[in-house]
Amino acid sequence: MAREIFIYEPMSAIDIGAHVFPTEKYARLASEIRALGVPEECFGAPEPTHPLDLERVHTRAYLADLREARATERTVPSELPVTPEVIEGFRRMVGGTVRAADLAWHQERWTMHLGGGFHHAFADHAEGFCYYNDVAIAIRSLQAEQGLGRVAVIDTDLHQGNGTAAIFQGDESVFTFSIHQENLYPLKQRSDLDIGLDPFVGDAEYLDRLEEALDQIFDEQSPEMIFSVAGADPFHDDQLGDLKLTFEGLKRRDELVIERAVASGIPGVVTLAGGYARRVEDTVRIHRQTAEVVWGTYER
Repeated sequence: MAREIFIYEPMSAIDIGAHVFPTEKYARLASEIRALGVPEECFGAPEPTHPLDLERVHTRAYLADLREARATERTVPSELPVTPEVIEGFRRMVGGTVRAADLAWHQERWTMHLGGGFHHAFADHAEGFCYYNDVAIAIRSLQAEQGLGRVAVIDTDLHQGNGTAAIFQGDESVFTFSIHQENLYPLKQRSDLDIGLDPFVGDAEYLDRLEEALDQIFDEQSPEMIFSVAGADPFHDDQLGDLKLTFEGLKRRDELVIERAVASGIPGVVTLAGGYARRVEDTVRIHRQTAEVVWGTYER
């Protein structure tokens, strides 16, 4: 059995300039996970991203814009530099999520991609720091090539996973769930289950609402696999939102999702999504806590 648990693509080498999105968090997170005592053999690399995987989700016109790094109405909403280097970096990140998902599905366990979770990317355009919807691409790849059946996307980022919701609308094989701050970017799409929270919601209410939703997902939807989009941005000191979760609350969030799945025998993959704390080290700490929960399933 392959020992890879954490898939890592050093996106921090990509220069997006002065930006609220701290791409350096990826390399820092990998270092902190190693400091936990995780052996090097538990780290793996992304697979090359096959064009067919991209075409299963994104339109040809949009992919052509990305290949040529053209600044168009389809690419500019990324709010990122439209350059070959940046776009290629995000393309490589797709391979990380596909690799982590493939490992999780075949070996019936949980894995984590130290990247990804670009849930604002639509089939035909970019949005909100997202060029490719890596989660949707990984799901479609496993469905087409490996016989994956029913999937649940559990999105706990500060922002609704609007691109993911739109891509899978009307698809009964994929159940989309998002718990997010309501009066905030983006323009909302309809997930299968949405919980829109008021500003200043803290640990207790958040975790109660999440646990109720998980009861519904696990008891009524019977997913064969989980994709967890575990953004760090519900944190109380995040620059882009007004939820008030603590470090402890965010770790409990991850435990509720992952430990419930493990107890039910359901494999899954975690992607990082957003995180914009005033101190980058706080964002890294939140992501490290998520990694600790994943690693804990193996230590036990």
